[in-house]
Amino acid sequence: MRYFLADRCVLKHLERPSAYVIPTDDLYELDEDSFSFLSRCASEEGGEAGRGEFIDYCLREGILTLDRVRVARPPVLKSPVPSLRYLELQVTEKCNLRCRHCYIDGVSRELPVPEAEKVLREFELMQGLRVLITGGEPLLHGKFYELNKILPAFSVRKVLFTNGTLLKEEILSRLNVDEVQVSIDGLEAAHESLRGRGTFRAAIEAIRLCRESGMMVSVSTMVHAKNLHDFVALERLLMKLGVADWTVDVPCVTGKLRNNPEFQVTPQEAGECLRFGFGGGIHESPPGFACGLHLACVSADRRVARCTFYADRAAGRIEDGLRECWQRITPVRLDDIDCDCDHIESCRGGCRYRAALLGNSRGKDLYRCALYDIIEKES
Repeated sequence: MRYFLADRCVLKHLERPSAYVIPTDDLYELDEDSFSFLSRCASEEGGEAGRGEFIDYCLREGILTLDRVRVARPPVLKSPVPSLRYLELQVTEKCNLRCRHCYIDGVSRELPVPEAEKVLREFELMQGLRVLITGGEPLLHGKFYELNKILPAFSVRKVLFTNGTLLKEEILSRLNVDEVQVSIDGLEAAHESLRGRGTFRAAIEAIRLCRESGMMVSVSTMVHAKNLHDFVALERLLMKLGVADWTVDVPCVTGKLRNNPEFQVTPQEAGECLRFGFGGGIHESPPGFACGLHLACVSADRRVARCTFYADRAAGRIEDGLRECWQRITPVRLDDIDCDCDHIESCRGGCRYRAALLGNSRGKDLYRCALYDIIEKES
């Protein structure tokens, strides 16, 4: 019997050979024999084998199919080590909102489509998994539909980060992405205190439209002083709406948040809220490394950095080549952090930028310490 690699499953040579199912965001590490067999299945002729436990598993997981598949597949090249798996692609700084915690300085730069295409091609060849299309508000990119048109050519998972207020049915029907992530920063009063009047219901309606269309939806929530008591009710709401993944974090005190201290929270205040969230998150990483091991950011002004907050300490520009810039970024090891608590592997040192803002680049991220009860909660 002949088997074929499913049309939206791709082989990736990361630290270990792997199969990546784009629609489900599932990554499967393989031994050499399994990888060799799946490589044969990726050809138009398919791979021949009898039924067995591995074949049955691959059929159940959407890695293999019995139907002949004819799709153009990217070359499987060995990735750099560590591998670049996640790319924040900031396509524009333009936004229709004036959120009081935004880190963007008010300039409206944007990445031209040919530049974005070049970066995506390099990312794919580096065996990248997931591109996070961000802004500003990415739907306000001056040539968003040209950008949207090129996305199907790349065998990576595409995630659109949006505030949701512009995401109407007509736009949604044309999107070439696998997932939409909407920012919901509390229940209505708390969300709108940060993002402006009318934004909450518009964002909730965007989630509803996405779910009705079959689009996977995730939500990102920032903890701030106005939403500290919203999380139990917000969790119920997001689950009712069919949200697949919910991440909760604390914004770094930078950008506009510096000038809006009434929204800032202490580690003790935020710690309990950081217990919330659900879904898959990032794929498993090797032990011993801090956050950001497999992540880089490309900003709208063409800088490449370890994440958005480090754009002022960029590793280079996209003209230098994404791979070259990535290899200039030195991963942070947990051994280099002044912490030896029992939670360091699961915490991964928290946010290193936030720790630096708290006064010590080698020190603890006290917000994560509060989550794990390492620092005493306020009464």
